[in-house]
Amino acid sequence: MARKRKTALYAGVGIFLVFIFFSYLVHKNIFTSLDFNTTVRLQDHLPQRLDGPFSFLSDIGKFEIVSILLLIILAIYRKLRGIIVLVFFIGFHAVEVFGKTFVSHLPPPHFMLRTHDVFSFPQFYVSTQNSYPSGHSARALFLTTVLFVLIWNNKKLSHTQKMMILAVLIVYDTAMMVSRIYLGEHWLSDVIGGGLLGLACGLLGAAFI
Repeated sequence: MARKRKTALYAGVGIFLVFIFFSYLVHKNIFTSLDFNTTVRLQDHLPQRLDGPFSFLSDIGKFEIVSILLLIILAIYRKLRGIIVLVFFIGFHAVEVFGKTFVSHLPPPHFMLRTHDVFSFPQFYVSTQNSYPSGHSARALFLTTVLFVLIWNNKKLSHTQKMMILAVLIVYDTAMMVSRIYLGEHWLSDVIGGGLLGLACGLLGAAFI
């Protein structure tokens, strides 16, 4: 168990360092053409009937919903060290605020926006002129990373069952990240940065449970 914990810690630190380097590249506008071309291609090739489902996915990826889901997961597994996971959960949102304040990266123009208001309720959001990194992508990767570590350590499940759950989590993460670009909420680089941040903090938090 100690070996697994060290592996998760080292992996989390390593991915966080990659996130920092990637953030520097985003700040230098290295991915401008790739970002724009990816959004145009997704919106051209995916049918507009996906606007609704992707908007719904966007709603369940909001801070409030993910926070509730995370608390439920930790309560089900009765992990006393779950408070550490919550610390990392709050911590990566602080990094998100820092990124959206200091990494110069404007969001997609308004004419690309396709999000529909599926649910309307009070929500926490970071309001700045910049879009990096994607909070939705970070929350998705954070939640699924913590959940998968808990499931992987569950001795009651077979290896096949664990791999099936992993496949479902990967599909969820992929759909969430694609939705951010397709809906015109974020660029590809925002999504990659958010994914790296969420994965890093998820591994760091999961290392303690």
